[in-house]
Amino acid sequence: MNKAELIAKLAEDAGITKTQANAALDSFIDAVTNALKSDEKVTLVGFGTFSVSSRQARNGRNPQTGEVIKIKAKSVARFKAGKDLQAQL
Repeated sequence: MNKAELIAKLAEDAGITKTQANAALDSFIDAVTNALKSDEKVTLVGFGTFSVSSRQARNGRNPQTGEVIKIKAKSVARFKAGKDLQAQL
């Protein structure tokens, strides 16, 4: 399911227009993104938790040449499914 299909499903289920569903989805995405930028967790009980995790710098290899390269440290977004979501899968 892509974003357009999700918006159509939200609009149908909630009885709102696609424009309103798009605005609601964009607002949700912005709120989660801003929370993660502030190193906050976003927990939706039963659905899951969005969080930020740090990856340390490490050495890797170029698969074509075998040359050792340095991979920089970075922060990554993570999602851990909640109990109810896992039970439904």
